[in-house]
Amino acid sequence: MTRRSAPGHLFARVGLVAGASVLALSLAHAQPVHGLYISGAGGVGWNQDQEVRLSPNFPSGRDRYDYGVTGLGSLGWGFGNGFRVEVEGNYRNNRLEQFRSSQFPSRTGGHQQGYGAMVNALFDMDIGKSWVYPYFGAGVGYGWQNMNTNISTPGGTFSQWVNGTSGNFAYQGIFGLSFPVPWVVGLSATTEYRFYSLLGPNSHTTSAFTTPTSFNTGTRETRTDFNHSLLLGLRYEFNPAPPPPAPVSAPVALPPAPTPARTYLVFFDWDSAELSNRARAVVAEAAKNTGSVQVTHIDVSGYTDNSAAHPGQRGDRYNVALSERRAASVKAELIRDGIASGMIVTHGYGDASPLVTTGPNTREPQNRRVEINLK
Repeated sequence: MTRRSAPGHLFARVGLVAGASVLALSLAHAQPVHGLYISGAGGVGWNQDQEVRLSPNFPSGRDRYDYGVTGLGSLGWGFGNGFRVEVEGNYRNNRLEQFRSSQFPSRTGGHQQGYGAMVNALFDMDIGKSWVYPYFGAGVGYGWQNMNTNISTPGGTFSQWVNGTSGNFAYQGIFGLSFPVPWVVGLSATTEYRFYSLLGPNSHTTSAFTTPTSFNTGTRETRTDFNHSLLLGLRYEFNPAPPPPAPVSAPVALPPAPTPARTYLVFFDWDSAELSNRARAVVAEAAKNTGSVQVTHIDVSGYTDNSAAHPGQRGDRYNVALSERRAASVKAELIRDGIASGMIVTHGYGDASPLVTTGPNTREPQNRRVEINLK
């Protein structure tokens, strides 16, 4: 079979351009992976034609490879905000299909194998669908290219053997989809596209025999090592976010339970956005009651009292930023309690709308709060 290969530099930029565009549009919608996870994937991979550099004793041209296999395994850590990092080991194997040269027709055999160790950074997105989460990322590392191939002319007047291993720096771009498995908490099925490149040139030992008596040895250099892979895999999180609690129906004989509150107040220490144990209990109660009332979204609004470490407009700006941090702390706790991040909208209002009216520059505990409203 034959394939046309697009220019290498175009594919080398696909992962970076696509990743930057999606990141700019989706930073606010992260599906967090918490803590340690492992993953593995396997599938089909294909190489673009690899350029063979001209040398005094051996012909130049292009190596064309057949479809082959790709496999990889990863160990990673999720930070709970959509970002995660991982270390990866990978393997690729492709059969040499054809050596294309203007000097003579040829027959080929053998395989090219690749091994790599990579460090990847990835970002998971929440697009509002509980059954699918896109993700993308990039990685850098080191790879090895092993050659065990042969090239000959149909008449047997020229035969060449290539073997040995060459190593160089590698990089890759990643785009995938994860599908949570509902009956196994923490387990997700994944499907991925990966672009992988090993920097060149890569040199291998070669020997050639030309009839009637000529025999030469030397090195053979290849460039443009660009690989594309489509993979299926599994990922398991050891500390996943718990699912939302199922609503509990009251017994028929009992009177109906009171309707859960739709507004909850979380209070903070002065100049702090840290949640106390009492505050975490209030957030947990709000998260639990989202399953008992009809909720389309949750408004999380942060406030401060009118005291400030700095007077004037600088103090006003500081209070607004502090109120936004308090709202963000409550949102992160709601997510840890099983609420999808796409349901939560945060605001920061500084010292506007106090619960208790006070004089200027007064530290009032009831005004240092976050209001959770179930809509």
